[in-house]
Amino acid sequence: MLEVSDVRKEFGGLVAVDDVSFEIDDGEIVGLIGPNGAGKTTLFNTITRVLTPEEGSSIRFNGQDLLEVKTHEVAQLGLVRTFQIVRVFNEMTVLENAIAGATFGTTESIDRETARDRAMESLEFLGLAEHAEMDAGALPLAQKKQLEMARVLAADPNLIMLDEIASGLTPNEVAELSESIERIRDERGISVFWIEHIMDAIMGTVDRLLVLQSGELIADGTPEEIRDDDAVVEAYLGSAV
Repeated sequence: MLEVSDVRKEFGGLVAVDDVSFEIDDGEIVGLIGPNGAGKTTLFNTITRVLTPEEGSSIRFNGQDLLEVKTHEVAQLGLVRTFQIVRVFNEMTVLENAIAGATFGTTESIDRETARDRAMESLEFLGLAEHAEMDAGALPLAQKKQLEMARVLAADPNLIMLDEIASGLTPNEVAELSESIERIRDERGISVFWIEHIMDAIMGTVDRLLVLQSGELIADGTPEEIRDDDAVVEAYLGSAV
């Protein structure tokens, strides 16, 4: 589904992503971990065309060369994302936030009723339907993060990219979020690519983990394989895992 080949991103001579290559298949939940400054969000921004990689990089999604499309067209191709800092539209209702995803995350010309139906379905899926008419800004943090996922689900994507979506949540909220991510794959058939620092959340949810260190991909394997990788333990995980 997603093919990343030799992706490199520099900022004034500083190499933030260093010739990274990997693939994500249909139906996978793949995690991306690494220390702060490893290049994880830069890699996400490059894949979603917020940033332009260096010459020689290749990013393909369902066969489409993403380096040939504009930033807003990436979501319309079925690849959508959330951000580290919650970005709900605070002065719009919960439902209106989800409608925005249904309306603008597609190349289809859909009417408001159809967009509303898709939005409500996503809210119901993530347990937010009872808050549909509430201003999004009034939601607690955990529900704002669920709303961000509902908004991207309303776009009917093939792959969602989550950037530290569990950050700032309580252990119970993290567990609920992890369950939602599994359900998105298992019940909706949507692949997930997830940056996270909360190891208990990501280790118990993903099928496979990628590990970045100083912009380089140093490991790619199952959670069990990553736990036993000496290079990963030294670079990031530590003896507590």
